[in-house]
Amino acid sequence: MNKRELIEKVAEKNGTSKVEAAKAVNAVIGAMAETLKKGEKISLLELGSFAIRERKERNGYNPNSKENMVIPAKKVVKFSIGK
Repeated sequence: MNKRELIEKVAEKNGTSKVEAAKAVNAVIGAMAETLKKGEKISLLELGSFAIRERKERNGYNPNSKENMVIPAKKVVKFSIGK
């Protein structure tokens, strides 16, 4: 399911227009993004939890140039499914 399909499903379930559903979906996604940028965890019962994790710097391999490279550390969003 992509964002467009999610908006259509929300509109269908709530009996609202796609414009109103898009506003609601965008508001939820925006609020989640802001929370994760602050480094806070999001827990949604029956769905799962989202948290920021830091990946360490590691060695990698570039298959095109056949040379080793260092992949820098970065922060990524981790999702853990709920029960």
